[in-house]
Amino acid sequence: MTLGKRAFFLIFPVVLAGYLLAAVSAYVAQGHSVLALERARLSQQLDHIAAIFRSEVAQSRSFLYSILEGNAVRLFVSETDEAYRNNALSLRLQQSIGSLSDDPKKFVSFAILNPDLSTGYYFENSDDPFAEIGEAQFSLARRLTGGSQLRDWTFLHDVQTRQLIVYSEFIDPVTFSRPLPSAKTGALLVQVAIEPTQFLEMQKTLQAEYETEIEFDTAPLLVAREDLSASVRLAPSVFATLSAPENRQSGNMDQLKLLLGFGALTMSLVSVGLMIVLIRRFITNPISALDLQVTAVMNGTNDGIRETGAAGEIGRLTGNIKQLHDQSQRALKLVQHASWTDTLTGISNRGHFNTLAADIIHDVITEGRHCSLLFIDIDNFKFVNDKYGHEVGDELLKMLAARIEAAVGAIVIRRALAPMVIARLSGDEFAILLQSTHRDGTIRETCDAVLALFSNGFEVRGKHYPVTASIGVAICPTDATNLAELVSNADAAMYQAKTNGKNRSSRFSRALQDKRDRVRHIQEELRLVDPDEQFHLVYMPIVDAGGKVTGCEALLRWVSPVLGNVTPDEFVPIAESNGLFTKIDWWVINRAMSEHNRLKALFGQETVLAINISSAELHSKSISDYFVSCAQTHGLDPRIIEIELTETYAVKLGDQLHRNIESLRERGFRISIDDFGAGYTSVQQIIEYTADTIKLDRALVDNLANEESLPALKAMIALCHAQDMAVVGEGVDTSEKLAMLTAAGCDHFQGYLISKPQTLSDLAIWALKRTAEINGHDGDRILVSDRKRRAGTSDLF
Repeated sequence: MTLGKRAFFLIFPVVLAGYLLAAVSAYVAQGHSVLALERARLSQQLDHIAAIFRSEVAQSRSFLYSILEGNAVRLFVSETDEAYRNNALSLRLQQSIGSLSDDPKKFVSFAILNPDLSTGYYFENSDDPFAEIGEAQFSLARRLTGGSQLRDWTFLHDVQTRQLIVYSEFIDPVTFSRPLPSAKTGALLVQVAIEPTQFLEMQKTLQAEYETEIEFDTAPLLVAREDLSASVRLAPSVFATLSAPENRQSGNMDQLKLLLGFGALTMSLVSVGLMIVLIRRFITNPISALDLQVTAVMNGTNDGIRETGAAGEIGRLTGNIKQLHDQSQRALKLVQHASWTDTLTGISNRGHFNTLAADIIHDVITEGRHCSLLFIDIDNFKFVNDKYGHEVGDELLKMLAARIEAAVGAIVIRRALAPMVIARLSGDEFAILLQSTHRDGTIRETCDAVLALFSNGFEVRGKHYPVTASIGVAICPTDATNLAELVSNADAAMYQAKTNGKNRSSRFSRALQDKRDRVRHIQEELRLVDPDEQFHLVYMPIVDAGGKVTGCEALLRWVSPVLGNVTPDEFVPIAESNGLFTKIDWWVINRAMSEHNRLKALFGQETVLAINISSAELHSKSISDYFVSCAQTHGLDPRIIEIELTETYAVKLGDQLHRNIESLRERGFRISIDDFGAGYTSVQQIIEYTADTIKLDRALVDNLANEESLPALKAMIALCHAQDMAVVGEGVDTSEKLAMLTAAGCDHFQGYLISKPQTLSDLAIWALKRTAEINGHDGDRILVSDRKRRAGTSDLF
């Protein structure tokens, strides 16, 4: 018999017999008495609600007499001045009514009706300032006027309107006492209406509990004996009756449910007692024995699970768990090896390296020893991977990992060092963690051994590939005391090795730390900088072949109260890489345009303003709108605003960036390619440039501004002219360069020979001096004072 069938035939009959016995006992013994008890409870609740109702009636009667006994009603009725009565006396009467109410939020109304049933005064405690006497209450007044009663109380219980206890009394308008029956026609009818809140809340509670409405009638309703119903007299001619619906006829079954629960609990305990004996014998004990074995394996006490040889499901379960455990152990070893190993090279991956290195660093610091991290990056690997294919790149990485492991492993064995940790961290980055005595020469020897592998390129399958290695070294605890800091410092040292020319090693130093701190400080100051307080613009003039200033390039300068003067070459790349340059660019654009009118006052209305913007800004469509907005704000013609882009960025223009630049040109702005010749530019790219001006980089001018290179310079400038682009020569700091550029057909010139970047005030002084010098040389116009020009160039300026 299976375990499921055995459990069913053992448990089900016991539980079923227990529940049936408890249920039958409860219904037989307590069924009728519960209904009688519920009917008695209902009668008691109705008696309680009747007492509350009578209390509310007495309160309305007391309220009316208290008002009539006061002086406020008498003064109001006796006053002949209608305006005074409707204002002052009406307010006084209202205050008297309010003072008699215990609950300021309870609905109370007071009405004085004239003999013709017109309203002499009406007030009710509600949120409606324009409230009038209700139709039901007014109908009551008409009925009382036509009858013989001089006083009356009535319960208006229409559920469509507010339910009220209305106490009414006729009073003589002169004596303020009850009138004679014969004088009733000239008497005033005074009514007090109170909402019986406690009665209504109790009524609502009962109706919700019994899911039916309380019925009000002049006589109690007749109900069957077996029904759950009760009536109570509220007044001599008002009865309240509550009859529970069919689904509530059995009354409240709480006691019966309690009995059933107690019986079920008792039988359950009995059943559980029986089941425990049976389950322990046939199920629990065998499973417990198996659980002990599994727990021992999980705790490491045992290596495997022993088969018990028991028959049935428990025996088969033990065998299956043993087989599953054995399979899991084999799979775990394979997964662990795969998760810790780089699939390409077979050495440790980053995750395994982090685990091992963190433990070693902890032990080293605890025991007062040293360890060193070598961070290796393969120079020019991307070039080899792209040119010769990924198969060659993968093979190169595999062989490199094997050779580094062999070379460094030999040093570790010869020096009797602790086992090294070697890992591939990412694409072409490797790490080696060595434990050695400080300054024993191990690190120098290891770096030399790794660099020696690239002495003549790196040989793979009989071919040599032009790759080298840059190695950064950081030592724990000298340079860092945790893994993240150690890796970061070694990485910084590796980049220093690349900066120094690649194919070398570099030790992390205080200078590198200072450089990183400097970058961090610049980042922090840029986040807090107030451009209006710390930034200012300087302008570098651009002249044509005749010496006339045709434009000025706006250049940003930063004077930080914390860092001092920070050069653009230093802070601009940091701002761009951290997404902080947007506000700087927009400040430069607005400030340069706001100062352009002063430039035009110095050099003429056609003076071009050149503005450099961050390459990242061109990704945003908003830059075009901002240029237009600023130009309109400062009243500038977009045709004299030139936006400068670097050549390296212009080469990488995508479709969206190209559309953004075209949008600027369509709106009238000029586009200039700055630092032309600093990158790798083909003739086709020159033809495809979307620009109005080409600015030759100072390095290109240095190389081509000589007699031997003059034909090449002429050809380049001619090609630009053929594309309808003006050419500006940058870095003009000698007369020789000026002469060569002029001879080659260059249109405009910029450099220290003409003027260094200056503030607007200094630029104004420079312009005055330059004008004086030009006027003092009999037409021999020069660019800069205190500089002799090369012979043969005087006719240019």
